[in-house]
Amino acid sequence: MMEENVLFAFGLTIFAGLSTGIGSLIAFMTKNTNRKFLSVALGFSAGVMIYVSMVEILVKAKDAFIQSMGLKAGTWMTAVAFFTGMFFIAIIDKLIPSEENPHEIRFIEEMEKNGQTADQKKLLRMGVFVALALAIHNFPEGLATFMAGLQDPSIAIPVAVAIAIHNIPEGISVSVPIYFATGDRKKAFIYSFLSGLAEPVGALVGYLIFRQFMNDMVFGFLFAAVAGIMVFISLDELLPAAQEYGEHHLSIYGLVAGMMVMALSLLLFI
Repeated sequence: MMEENVLFAFGLTIFAGLSTGIGSLIAFMTKNTNRKFLSVALGFSAGVMIYVSMVEILVKAKDAFIQSMGLKAGTWMTAVAFFTGMFFIAIIDKLIPSEENPHEIRFIEEMEKNGQTADQKKLLRMGVFVALALAIHNFPEGLATFMAGLQDPSIAIPVAVAIAIHNIPEGISVSVPIYFATGDRKKAFIYSFLSGLAEPVGALVGYLIFRQFMNDMVFGFLFAAVAGIMVFISLDELLPAAQEYGEHHLSIYGLVAGMMVMALSLLLFI
């Protein structure tokens, strides 16, 4: 591992994870959900993550596998690790009840409409479980950001920004039901903020586990799995959320813009 990049990579995971708090602040400081902005932003985030996963991260994983195993076995292992990452995040998603999924779309306007009428105990339970579910989701995302930061800052910075954008509506999803239930903005913000801490925790745990025996095989597997995780998140969470927040074309424009920005950022570092 590139020891000199550890602090940089860890800092990026903190930035990405704690952006759930930004979602809470947006929820409390505005009266209306800016649906067009979120639609474009989430599409943009998906574009960044899909492009960097398929064009850069997966290629680096394949190179590491081939160097260790040869062309045929290395190419096969790249595919296996990529889909392992996808299945891993899919299983996490499947184990979380749909009503408590952190990717359930919520709008700021719901605070005023539902604050006085909803079942407070049910809402508080929902908010707490959404926070826990988000923490579980953020754990592998933290590892993804951290691994990218260790390998290549030109990849890591756009990935961290994309995951940060992805976490903003999740912060809203945590804070809205807790605010409904308690009327306490501070408590809602704290739950949302803490759920984002799972990203740097995921990075730290991953680093402590893997640093002792990092080699081409381990690096290749982790990087290919990270690519699978990010592509799955983009297809299963970001694009559907982007389309639900706004018009179909806005999310696609955001997607293409994200890919273009990611491509340009990589080209500038050649």
